[in-house]
Amino acid sequence: MQPAIKQALETLLSESLQQQVQIVSDKSLGGGCINHASKINTSSGAFFVKWNTQGPADIFVQEAASLQALRESGTSLAIPEVLACTAREAASPAYLITDFFDGPESNMGRQDEALGLGIAQLHRCQHARYGFEQDNYCGATLQNNRWNDDWVDFFGQQRIWHLVLMINQKGQWRSTDVHVYEQLLHKLPALIGHRPAPSLNHGDLWAGNYMYTANGPALIDPASYYADRECDLALMAMFGGYSQQVWSAYQEAYPLPHGWKERRDLYMLYHYLNHYYLFGGSYGQQAMRIAKSYV
Repeated sequence: MQPAIKQALETLLSESLQQQVQIVSDKSLGGGCINHASKINTSSGAFFVKWNTQGPADIFVQEAASLQALRESGTSLAIPEVLACTAREAASPAYLITDFFDGPESNMGRQDEALGLGIAQLHRCQHARYGFEQDNYCGATLQNNRWNDDWVDFFGQQRIWHLVLMINQKGQWRSTDVHVYEQLLHKLPALIGHRPAPSLNHGDLWAGNYMYTANGPALIDPASYYADRECDLALMAMFGGYSQQVWSAYQEAYPLPHGWKERRDLYMLYHYLNHYYLFGGSYGQQAMRIAKSYV
């Protein structure tokens, strides 16, 4: 860890804990595409830290707001407590510091069941409208979280069309490609077919964003908003990594409504489009295949 990074982290922790904190050792961890991450052992205990010098300047500030919402949801899942976070300014990196969860000691099967139950509890935390207190990021993509009373309009305009426009601005599509998504938006009312409760979603619930710890199953790296809970479940199914015990425990705690399997690919579409926007490649073809299957 660079001396300037170490000093900045010690200062942030000292201010947060209102006592002098010194870093004794650090261990580098996987930080994703744009972040660095480490476990730091300090004179006041162990903490998890992330920092970056690229990407959206306020990405950790928005992540901290999502973590706080998850902590206040009433879920039994372990959610990291934010000790400090900053936005990036000029040459100064952005930082996020949370408590650190040790590895699991309990039976893994029990953790599977607890994960499914905890996600169901999270989804029972509901709001009167769809959206969130502020915009945030799924990966490095800005999400339009403006409050909306209409789920079809929210998902169509603030998720699918929002990304279609950004992808089109990159010049990656022909006009005929955009037309497919225009057709899809016209059919959304019939395709969604219900008015879901605005449930608190993790927002980026692929298998890399849950972990089993000594505190039980934990969720990390959220991009939260109030939405159809099936959005989280679609991403869980998209890349796999969740056992049947997780799904069974969820279904027992909060049974899914009729038609959710038919809507699953529709909700996956948002994430395929986002991956195409961020990474390019075959994600665009996968998104188009899904879009055409519905129109």
